[in-house]
Amino acid sequence: MAKRIVDFSLSLFILICLSVVFLILCLIIKIDSPGPILFKQKRIGKGKKEFHILKFRTMKIDAPNDMPTHMLDKPDAYITRVGKFLRKTSLDELPQLVNILKGEMSIVGPRPALWNQEDLIAERDKYKANDVLPGLTGWAQVNGRDELPIDVKAKLDGYYVEKRNPFLDSEIFVKTVFGVLRSDGVKEGK
Repeated sequence: MAKRIVDFSLSLFILICLSVVFLILCLIIKIDSPGPILFKQKRIGKGKKEFHILKFRTMKIDAPNDMPTHMLDKPDAYITRVGKFLRKTSLDELPQLVNILKGEMSIVGPRPALWNQEDLIAERDKYKANDVLPGLTGWAQVNGRDELPIDVKAKLDGYYVEKRNPFLDSEIFVKTVFGVLRSDGVKEGK
């Protein structure tokens, strides 16, 4: 319950503080390329319940919808000019604060798998990583992100589930801030 209160309060505070940034990003995305400002994608949440994750749209509207970007052969053909910046800085993830307010996500937890990433979902079952709210950031994200093989990612998610506590969440949050500043683990394409 305490984690939910922190998640709700912190995400609401960040949304309010960054509301002007959100408006500017919305305008830039709309001017840069045709299509919606937000991108919704089906993901797996707590208890393997499906929900729609929100992101700022970083790809052209003809991009494959349900494929992780790091799996695309030529991601640069699909990523918009503004999208490159948003992805590098992880600003495209900020709308997920709304998912946190709704109780679909937490600030810290395993990143939500795509609905069709059956191998990752099955591997996470071994470690009970599908039994907690997915996070905006997580232990796997600060230890390799997209560069990790599925089995390693699932083990790291399992480690988080087993050891989770406010101190670990704080460590992950701080490492995330520094990782975003350095663009650690961001991989675009095969």
